[in-house]
Amino acid sequence: MKLFILSITLLSFSLSSASQSVYSLNDCIAIGLEKNFSILVARNNETIAKNNFTAGNAGYLPSLDLTGRYGGTVNNNNQNLSGGTTNSSSGIHNTTGTAGASLGWTIFDGFAVKTTYKKLNELKQLGALNTQMEVENLVSRIITGYYNYIRQVQTLNNLEYALTLSRERLRIDRDRYILGSSSKLQVLQSQVYLNADSSNLSKQFELVRAAQITLNELMAFEDLGQGFESADTLIEVDEYLLYEKLYDATLAGNTSLTIAARNMTVSEYDYKIITSRSYPYLNFSSGYNYTLNTYESGTIKNQTTNGLNYGLTFGVNIFDGFNQRRSITNSGIDVKNKELKYLEIEQGIKADLLTIYNVYSNNLRLIKLEEQNLQTATENLDIALERYKLGSLSGIDLREVQKSLLDAKDRLLSIQFQSKLAEISLKLISGTIMEYYR
Repeated sequence: MKLFILSITLLSFSLSSASQSVYSLNDCIAIGLEKNFSILVARNNETIAKNNFTAGNAGYLPSLDLTGRYGGTVNNNNQNLSGGTTNSSSGIHNTTGTAGASLGWTIFDGFAVKTTYKKLNELKQLGALNTQMEVENLVSRIITGYYNYIRQVQTLNNLEYALTLSRERLRIDRDRYILGSSSKLQVLQSQVYLNADSSNLSKQFELVRAAQITLNELMAFEDLGQGFESADTLIEVDEYLLYEKLYDATLAGNTSLTIAARNMTVSEYDYKIITSRSYPYLNFSSGYNYTLNTYESGTIKNQTTNGLNYGLTFGVNIFDGFNQRRSITNSGIDVKNKELKYLEIEQGIKADLLTIYNVYSNNLRLIKLEEQNLQTATENLDIALERYKLGSLSGIDLREVQKSLLDAKDRLLSIQFQSKLAEISLKLISGTIMEYYR
């Protein structure tokens, strides 16, 4: 019954796979870059930084305000004249209407406007770099997920092969038992091995589905359970990465290092903006006003006033409780901190590059070794099966040979995947991760 259920499961998986979409690595990256939510957020933030880079936001342009107001008063008047008479009036309604335009423009403020404009440009570049970093990290995760799926599928194929061998062994033992040349104990033991391999295969199906779901999440599919197949079936490792070239590319194109350099420049601009407060400032202002007054009592019925005003304001801060000095000192410390942060990031990147490259180089050697081990284990199994059919090899020994072959395949697949991870990390650090996307 267990074998029947497993066979039905394998058949349904094969039928569903036949109708699934086939995605190449390039397809997965393209879909992820289009739909992934983190990328969309990063691009929106980049757009905000671009929108902020304007002459008006820096303070180059004047400001113009229009104002208007209409109001009035309702008064009661009582006058006691010197001749003894009294004048009284109530509900006197007077109105006032005003309209005006005011213009303000900073002519000089210690180069703060010019420096702010440069800072906004740096922030715009930082927005683009942050998007680039998000893109590179997503591409790295998609590549890792893609090859992890291939790894899980390959492991599934290996377990299916192991199940085939166990099924063949059970057939041989049953035939021997029928012919009387083997005991029922041997048949039962083969059945146990077959059941164990069936259980391992069933668990591997879960890992394959988990790898699919992870990749679907990175590509932001609405249906996370959507099935697919990879266009690639093998994990091929680039064996020609050179440390010297990676080192030069890292110093020139690592995104984290470039962002740290930009942050250092921004802090220098902040320092200049703060020091500009020590300079004198010169502002120009101008305006036009129109006023209409209406009177309900008196000799004047209404009155209008209009005119232009203008002026220059010159000023300089003499003393502000040493706050300016404190701000300049703290800003200078921040500049130094950004320089130290840059050096820290640079050192960390160099250490990661060297460490991962050593892992990469060692893994390439291990791949060669494991390929030889797999070839040897395959030959051993062929010989062991022939000996087992002839009855000159015990069931336990055959199981050990079979397990050795499966372990050799697993080790080779694992070291290939680890080598691929090291390759991806090296390209990510060196800023060349987008070479996978063509």
